[in-house]
Amino acid sequence: MLTTPAQAPAVSAPPTPLGRPIRVARVIARLNMGGPAQHVVLLTAGLDRMRFLSTLITGVVGKDEGDFSSAARARDLEPVVISELGPAIHPGRDVVALGKLVRAFRRLRPDLVHTHTAKAGALGRVAARLAGVPAIVHTFHGHVLEGYFSPGVTRLFLQIERALARITDRIITLSPRLHQALLGMGIGRPEQVQMIPLGLELDPFLRVSPGQAGLRAALAIPPGAPVLGIVGRLVPIKDHPTLFRALALLEGGSRAPHLVVVGDGERREPLRRLAHRLGLASRIHFLGWRTDLQAVLGELDVVICCSRNEGTPVALIEAMAAGIPVVSTDVGGVGDLVVQGETGWLVPPDDPPALAQAVQGLLADPALAGRLAAAARPYALSRHDVKGLIHKMEALYTSLMADKQKQ
Repeated sequence: MLTTPAQAPAVSAPPTPLGRPIRVARVIARLNMGGPAQHVVLLTAGLDRMRFLSTLITGVVGKDEGDFSSAARARDLEPVVISELGPAIHPGRDVVALGKLVRAFRRLRPDLVHTHTAKAGALGRVAARLAGVPAIVHTFHGHVLEGYFSPGVTRLFLQIERALARITDRIITLSPRLHQALLGMGIGRPEQVQMIPLGLELDPFLRVSPGQAGLRAALAIPPGAPVLGIVGRLVPIKDHPTLFRALALLEGGSRAPHLVVVGDGERREPLRRLAHRLGLASRIHFLGWRTDLQAVLGELDVVICCSRNEGTPVALIEAMAAGIPVVSTDVGGVGDLVVQGETGWLVPPDDPPALAQAVQGLLADPALAGRLAAAARPYALSRHDVKGLIHKMEALYTSLMADKQKQ
């Protein structure tokens, strides 16, 4: 059953345009291990509870994705679960999810519905419109309009996003490049689309101590061998094969680099087989999802992102905050985070030799790697601390409600 939010503490005059706390219903497809779920949990938990009453609505985490819902409960959030709500297209289940969302909104009577991720954004915004919710906001954490589907399906989804934009009051993007890309595709109007960067809890990563050796010893990595790392879901868009093929180009005998793969997903077994075919089974270590990421980062020489498409990669932000050099493909919003030759190194997607060359360059030049890492840490902290996200989102909600009061 759906539950209404807990009552706000008694106050004489909440400082909102409504004269009471603003009721916010937040919708995401599922709370899996990844940037959108972290963003949503931290934002929902961080809003001033005297000014905002929040309800978090989510679907069910898929197999091997990693479950982030415990982090929500640790922050005194009890998500409302709609089991039919998920990222995959399933007409029958989608109709059921839409109906449940409409009923939820009619029961909760939110002043504002804020949706996150593509599927939840589509169903959530339509349901909000059908339920007569006064204000609708959607955040693009990236987009699925490049690298995910066939050209025909991509064109269809583009038309859907353009239509959804017409019933949305504010569209939020996480980076300038994503902002420009959406407007360039005809999604939203300039005055409607606003950029608010991803916000994360980065303080724990400031305490990472490079040069630890516990993981290296546990994995029997030879002394002196560099250790590379990649963190994320094992899915096609992340393009782990390009990284594996780049690793095969990095020779060095007993000092050949090793790679730790943090994460899990549908491509785990095919990737294991690829590692064997490339003769890299002894140098690629699959760790699954880890709750001690700070400790893992402390043992890495370089953190890598080799995706074909990205929004704003959490793994790179956390590595930068931890003072670990980063190399990434120049896709999506990565170029707004990693400044070539200043805060990291960028390479073209699907190019193992270029990736290998960039990694080898950092391993061979510790002074360069140190300079990049030193510049990246304040860059990440100044743009992606969760406090900035919460402050900007509270201001947006308040402004939007003030505009609605004038209409």
